[in-house]
Order: sequence, then C-alpha cells, then structure tokens
Amino acid sequence: MESSSEDLARVADGGVVEDPAHTEAVAPETVAPETVAPEAVVPETEATAVAATAPASLSPSRAGDFMQCPLLYRFRVIDRLPEKPSPAATKGTLVHAVLERLFDAPAAERTAPRAKSLIPGQWDRLRETRPEVVELFADDPEGERLAGWLVEAERLVERWFTLEDPTRLEPAERELFVEAELESGLRLRGIIDRVDVAPTGEVRIVDYKTGKAPRPEYAESALFQMKFYALVVWRLKNVVPRRLQLVYLGSGDVLTYDPVLADLERVERKLLALWEAIRLATETGEWRPRPTKLCGWCDHQAHCPEFGGTPPPYPLPLTLPVRAAESEGGAQGRMGPG
Repeated sequence: MESSSEDLARVADGGVVEDPAHTEAVAPETVAPETVAPEAVVPETEATAVAATAPASLSPSRAGDFMQCPLLYRFRVIDRLPEKPSPAATKGTLVHAVLERLFDAPAAERTAPRAKSLIPGQWDRLRETRPEVVELFADDPEGERLAGWLVEAERLVERWFTLEDPTRLEPAERELFVEAELESGLRLRGIIDRVDVAPTGEVRIVDYKTGKAPRPEYAESALFQMKFYALVVWRLKNVVPRRLQLVYLGSGDVLTYDPVLADLERVERKLLALWEAIRLATETGEWRPRPTKLCGWCDHQAHCPEFGGTPPPYPLPLTLPVRAAESEGGAQGRMGPG
C-alpha cells in the first residue's frame, strides 16, 4: 500500500534502488501526490525526540522516495523532518479505514450505505489518533470545506462497489503487516491492504488507491509496490501470489498482474542494489537531490539546494571516502554534502 494504511504505522524504514546513475528502477508517477498517500513522517514533537539512526529496513514507500529523490529519502528517514498532512493523503487514510472496517459486518450487510455510514466514525477516530489532521480544516469555521471533503470520500467508497463485490469476498487478512529478512540481511516490510485466499490456495494481494490509474508508461511503477509485497510473501510463505490487484477508486480502474518467480527474483536484485546505494549514501552523507515535477508538492523546499535551501547538519557519522584516505594529506579529502 505504502498508501494510506502505512500512514498509520511505522516510521523506521530504509530504502531501495540500483546505482542511481544507471537505475532501471521504476520512475515515480508524474502526478500530484494526492493520487497516492505517502507513508507518515514523524510529527515534529516526536521527530525532535528521536535520535537519528541509520536506515535499518526498506518499505515500498521509502524505496519510492529514494528512487524519486535521494535527498527526500534522507529528509524523511534520517532527518525525520516534519511534514504537514495533506487533504488528499488523509482522505486516502480515511477511505482505507472504511473499507477495512466494512468487512467486520456479515457479507449480506456489506452495502454502499453501510460503508458510507462508517465514514463519520472513522473520521473521528482518525482525529483522535492523528490530531495533526485537524489542522487541515482549521480555517474552515463553518465546516463547508470539511463537508465537501467528506462527500468526496463517500464518492470514492461508493465507486469501490462498482469495481468489487464485498458480499462475495472473505479476506484472509486486512491491513496485514509483513516483514521478511533476506539472506543478505536486508529487512523488507510493509502493510498490505487485503489478502484474499481462494479455496484452492491461490493468493491474491489487493491494494486500494484513491487516485486515478496511471498512464500506461507508468504502470510498471505502480506495480513495483505490489511486486515488493509479493516478494515478501514469497520469502515468508514460499508461495508466489497468483495475482496482484490495484483498485483505483479515483478513476474506477482495476490493474492486475499475475507474477512469476522470475519477477520476484528481479525485484529482489533491484532492492539489493538500491539498498547498497542507500548504504553508501548513509556512510558518505552524499544525498543528491533529483529535481522532477513532483518537487512542486514537496514540503522540504526550504531545506533543498534546488530551491536555495540548506539541508540540516548531517546527524550521522561520515565515512572518509577511499579516494581521500589514499591521497597524500588525507585531511584534504571532502566529506559529506558541500
């Protein structure tokens, strides 16, 4: 999901990609971030209380961050810079919660009206667990924007019923946290929106997206997250999922892919290469910005050199580059970002 359900869970992640200069890694979709809710960043009060630590694991969201922009990865994972909640990402979290809770009801009662009736209660719960989302409507004393925002959430929930029939589904798992350690020591983790298991044992991994389906040229990017989950399930259960399914509530599309073992092996190689790039950046402090159209939605422009900003002092120990250590007068070597 790396979508909204991961928003509510963990914070200690690592990242993933091949050599940034030659990455075959999927490029992030060139769309506004509201199409996919980012994983939560530690609130400011918590961020300032937690000492910086080197990345220890990798999730789809953080892998995507590094592939999009290594400096963004640093800001989120190492510096733990606070980010403001966005209406779109918060809406995604709300819709995910509603779709999860709907399956608590007996099959015959899983109707669109029942699902919409869950929205007010889940919104109250979200405000209790993440008080910062209240700021989204602080300048809306009459509640007009909030009312419209909730109507939009209702429409997304209603659209789901045109794509899937929950009365015919009995998920084996919902909001399933998964974690696996590869032979290399790399720990992969994430939260899967839904896992369906057929009577014959076939596994389907389902992820809800509250945005629109990507253009064909970005379909592989969208599937990267799902293949990541499939890899973890394979490593945990020695079972290759039969189907990966992305349900796009924003556009009413369903994207499916049936993976084979070779797909998961390729993803594992990609992740190992990405993790090596992250390890090197962590040791040297060289986190290069990678400007894209997505920069316009980034909360960290004030700290980004591309916008005239200065990153915070690097909070982790630096390793002297080999080229400097081997040169005469090694003290002349350069360490970390300039």
